[in-house]
Amino acid sequence: MTSPGPADTAAELADALTRAMKRIRRRTMQRLEPYDITPAQARALRTLAHAPGCESAETMRLSELAERLHIAPRSATTVVDALEEAGLVARTPDPADRRAVRLVLTAAGHGALERISQVRHEVAQQYFAPVSPAEQDALLRALRHAEEAYEAEPRP
Repeated sequence: MTSPGPADTAAELADALTRAMKRIRRRTMQRLEPYDITPAQARALRTLAHAPGCESAETMRLSELAERLHIAPRSATTVVDALEEAGLVARTPDPADRRAVRLVLTAAGHGALERISQVRHEVAQQYFAPVSPAEQDALLRALRHAEEAYEAEPRP
């Protein structure tokens, strides 16, 4: 039997990454369940937390959040509605546009972010525990390199 060629190896790597992400996502969902936070809500909270001005009332508009999450504005509204209902996010008037609102993390939202961060860290540590630190570094470098090359490609 011949050894796999580069295309076969790349396809196998893509499949392995997909399986890894599904397993990590599933485990993260299970671990976040007691906190009543969905992965979509966790992503939205992390995105808001990394927005310029996240410590003030000047975070981002709902449309900006949808764009950064690569989801439809209606889907972002559903996520934010649930976060607001849970007391993790507040809507505030946009001083530059009376028709728009800005999203602000509440104190409870910051607390939820800490729990999410801890869960993500623990799940990743558990999943990658069998892989040596050197192999983890090599994998991370390879994925960063692939991502940089992908981002540099011209888009149609």
